[in-house]
Amino acid sequence: MIAIRNILCPTDFSSHADHALIYGTAFARQFGATLHLMHVVNVPYMSVAYEIGPDVVAARELAEKDARERLEAKAADLRAEGVKEVVTHLTVGTPFLDVIGLARQLKVDLIIMATHGRSALKQVLLGSTAERVVRKAPCPVLTIKHPEHEFVMP
Repeated sequence: MIAIRNILCPTDFSSHADHALIYGTAFARQFGATLHLMHVVNVPYMSVAYEIGPDVVAARELAEKDARERLEAKAADLRAEGVKEVVTHLTVGTPFLDVIGLARQLKVDLIIMATHGRSALKQVLLGSTAERVVRKAPCPVLTIKHPEHEFVMP
């Protein structure tokens, strides 16, 4: 039987990521696994978004504080829903690199993450975090498209 002890669920706090987290929660409950909830404060995005502001450092700190609060709130909700062990991780960097790095560091058994279903042109221009993680991850990756066909018994 497959042993899944550590599951990594990256989130950008979007509805797509919340939908993927439903699967992460179900797998964690089913296997009694630790659910690692992760958010990456995207440095390139921040530098563009806040470059014209007077205090880039303050903006970064604010973004980190907000993300940490949101992660902890999600973790508390998941614990209340019956997930035994939820651990939060906040990094500052490039999302796909940080997801892969944390998966290696924690020896994660499964990554469950959302895809945003961008058009082909947007994906070529912007890239896809999920696609890069799938290609480089040290473990299986379950990508969840929202909305999708759910695996629910009738």
